[in-house]
Amino acid sequence: MKVLMLNGSANQKGTTFTALTEIGKTLEQEGIGYEIFQIGGGPVRDCIGCGQCTESGCVFTDDSVNAFVARAKEADGFIFGAPVYYAHPSGRIQSFLDRAFYSSKEAFTYKPGAAVAVARRGGSSASLDVLNKYFGICQMPTVGSTYWNMVYGANAADALQDGEGLQTMRNVAHNMAWMLKCLEAGREKGIGLPKAERGEKTSFIR
Repeated sequence: MKVLMLNGSANQKGTTFTALTEIGKTLEQEGIGYEIFQIGGGPVRDCIGCGQCTESGCVFTDDSVNAFVARAKEADGFIFGAPVYYAHPSGRIQSFLDRAFYSSKEAFTYKPGAAVAVARRGGSSASLDVLNKYFGICQMPTVGSTYWNMVYGANAADALQDGEGLQTMRNVAHNMAWMLKCLEAGREKGIGLPKAERGEKTSFIR
């Protein structure tokens, strides 16, 4: 089993990476593999709702969204990590995930997900609220912890001093591992995925 983590920060070795690495170390102790996928500092397009999605993902190929989608298809669970900008997750991770989910939601459906927010001071809970909505629309079980999934620090060195935050990350990992193992045990017992109704799209515009 493998968890795919997304570092939504342009700083590839900053506070968000530090939080995700803490999760990764604990996942490995639980026998779960992981990969941290870096969005990086290059431009990220917004989703424009063009409806031209392909089997590979988004029709636009000038960033790494489709590379992430390819890995997502093979992953068993997800953790999305974002720095907090102006009391909200970074715009780049939202643009990135909008396109990944819009073009390739089947790569995420029914797989557990957790969001992690990193801030110097404020905006973490609002950022988690935004990121958790991706899980809700794709029938993804949401993984929590013993506190909200957040770490504080202006830089990686600060984050390493947030003992409670790092503890929370380790507990996210334990909970993710437990959920993945439960899902695997269910599959082995023949428990299939739930059926979802489709087709109804209510509109009051006449």
